[in-house]
Amino acid sequence: MGALRGAVGFLTQIPIASDGDDWSEFTGSPWAFSLVGWLVGGLAALALLLPAAVVPFAYLLALVLLTGVNHFDGLADLGDAMVVHGDRERRRAVLKDSEVGVGAVLALGVALVGIGVAGAGLARLSLGTAVVVVVASEVGAKLAMATVVCTGRASHEGFASAFTERCSPETLPGAVVAGLPVVALGVVDGVTVPVVVGALGAPLAVAWWLRRWARRRLGGVNGDVFGAVNELGRLAGLYVGLLLV
Repeated sequence: MGALRGAVGFLTQIPIASDGDDWSEFTGSPWAFSLVGWLVGGLAALALLLPAAVVPFAYLLALVLLTGVNHFDGLADLGDAMVVHGDRERRRAVLKDSEVGVGAVLALGVALVGIGVAGAGLARLSLGTAVVVVVASEVGAKLAMATVVCTGRASHEGFASAFTERCSPETLPGAVVAGLPVVALGVVDGVTVPVVVGALGAPLAVAWWLRRWARRRLGGVNGDVFGAVNELGRLAGLYVGLLLV
């Protein structure tokens, strides 16, 4: 329970009492990422109960209220680092720079508009199908983060290394097991397996690409990469799920 409290306290804005011991347990428990995906996905899916005309904005607002801006901030920083010219040190310096560049604006714009447009697509589906796509994509995004912490190497000593030094490929199956029941949820709701697997698996492709890019361009992963994996992974899961419905 300590690991789960630490995960909820870090990955969401849900008020929960947690301390340093909970954080320490979380950094060595990648399965907690997937469980938080269930929580965030289930709560965000409540926006689908509203009239279709307001679902796009309500879904985006729900995600912001539930998860805050930390992941969006990571995506913005990484957007600037991606477009800057220079070596690893130059890109790392941009990540720490408080100025907002065109790369950050573009990355945030794609994420926010993408979520809104996906919300419009979700509003056209049956409620059960839309809920499954939302939950599967959120669980997939958190599983993608767990994949990065278990298989990635931190670019420097700090936030990311707190996870990468304690997690390994051997600890990843726990996160997979915690996320796979979403397939059963889809079967119960009559959603075809390819839809659920697509929404759950697409974020993993994003995690693979960003981890590979970070290794070459930054020397390893960091907190900004974690945030970008979450936001872009969710988008990939939503759109693959919508395309396969």
